[in-house]
Amino acid sequence: MPILSVPNAKHLLARTLFGFSKEQLQQAMGYGTMEDLVDKALLADVKTPAAPNTWVNTTPTQVQQDSGDTAKWYRELTYWWYNRMFSEGLSMQEKMVLFLHNHFSCERDKVNYPQYMYQQNQLFRKFAFGNFKQLVKEISSDPTMLIYLDGNNSRGTGPNENYGRELMELFTLGIGNYTENDIKQAAKVLSGWQVKGLTAVFDPNRWHKEANLTIFGKTAAFKVDTLVDLIFEQKACAEFICRKLYKAFIYYKPDEAFVSQMATVFRSNNFEMKPLLRFIFLSDHFYQISFQATRIKDPQELMVGSLKALQIKVPDIVNLYDMAKLMQMQLLQPPDVAGWPGQRDWISSTTYSYRGGFTDSLLTGKRFNGTTVTGKLDVLAYARSFPNSEKAALFVNDVIDSLVSFPILESKRQFLLNTLLDGTIAANWSTYTPQADARIVRLLKAIMRLPEYQLN
Repeated sequence: MPILSVPNAKHLLARTLFGFSKEQLQQAMGYGTMEDLVDKALLADVKTPAAPNTWVNTTPTQVQQDSGDTAKWYRELTYWWYNRMFSEGLSMQEKMVLFLHNHFSCERDKVNYPQYMYQQNQLFRKFAFGNFKQLVKEISSDPTMLIYLDGNNSRGTGPNENYGRELMELFTLGIGNYTENDIKQAAKVLSGWQVKGLTAVFDPNRWHKEANLTIFGKTAAFKVDTLVDLIFEQKACAEFICRKLYKAFIYYKPDEAFVSQMATVFRSNNFEMKPLLRFIFLSDHFYQISFQATRIKDPQELMVGSLKALQIKVPDIVNLYDMAKLMQMQLLQPPDVAGWPGQRDWISSTTYSYRGGFTDSLLTGKRFNGTTVTGKLDVLAYARSFPNSEKAALFVNDVIDSLVSFPILESKRQFLLNTLLDGTIAANWSTYTPQADARIVRLLKAIMRLPEYQLN
């Protein structure tokens, strides 16, 4: 069992939350043991949050698109989700909701109505720590998925194969673990569902007429639930899902021996997520030094995490919404059915500059284009929250250690100290001297633009 040390806690919180503040790290350490932190905080059940607005229960109509309500509501839904991320505390639920959103990728531009995307988001929240097999059953008749992968128009006499293919290729098994015939037969089983109003209903007249179908070598009168049960009986299923979790939370190159251990835990717990996540985060494997600070923060982790790290009380959600699009991770709008690939794809010559522009905006109150940002950091209050705020070298080291997970070379620490001192000597430093706030801003800008700051 790994011990609850500060380095271990930092690594755990960095991977399971959208960043954390100094206070949240102290709160985590207060649990005393890693087991209690995982069980009583990270994986503890969370109440279903209130809806963003009453429109979530409004029957979708073309009028909403023509009036502009659809776009307004999508923005409101995204703001709501950002507030959930920002106020998540020590719960991993929102991180799992985003993982599932990326795994069962659906694009708002095709789904059109935010009511459906809200329902799916709540479905992910319901099953964040729940039964993955049951989630697959329910998502197979989820209105968002039916629209996105064309199940809404699928009839047994001419079934659409899109969802059946992605169900096996991207959601449960992976390429090479099914045949084209398995897809064709599964598509018949999955047909018959149609979105009506806010829900999906099954119409037996739109379903296939064959008494039995053969899938994975088994002949039976399949329904959606028994089809999913059969998929989960395939050995590749547990490994595929565990490999995806491994890449998301441990390291981008899976250790197949550990993936196999994860799969054994997953199967033995009937595909419940909580025991699997608990196994991961209470394993010594997860805390290997070679895995720490090796993951490039996705834009949401960078933005929400920066707000938390700087202890900004009221975030500018509009800034998050707009900058996420520029950093190529607009919530509810993944690039395609495979989702965001992540890791090195997050960094390019364009997106890296936007990342720096975002963190700068928290310090200056201005975006890169001059637009005013609310929630600007009170730099002096932030600096004085550190016990060594009046001791230049110690203060710089404390700030670095608070913001950066990757080890910083001594030469870079010296550069950052020189940035703070701005030509004077360390003995003259004080947060109460003229221009101290401007110097702190320059220090924080430099730290948050480091390559090391992009890692968690």
